[in-house]
Amino acid sequence: MESDVKLYSLSTCSHCKATKKFLGECNVKYEFTDVDLTYGEERAAILEDIKKLNPQCSFPTIIIGDKVIVGFKEDEIREALGL
Repeated sequence: MESDVKLYSLSTCSHCKATKKFLGECNVKYEFTDVDLTYGEERAAILEDIKKLNPQCSFPTIIIGDKVIVGFKEDEIREALGL
């Protein structure tokens, strides 16, 4: 299944891990960035991007097409993916 899915996460976040596991179980191809593993200007740029989508800048922030889902909300993710 091809999908335009981007995930902003933290490497230590249990909700982020659950989201990655769920996407993997659904065989969804996705890109992710563990924001806490980035540094300096790269991190600043990523946080700016996230704030445009999710002003609280909380994790996980999931972008599926043009839909933004904040947090591990399995039903919303499933619906956005058309599963």
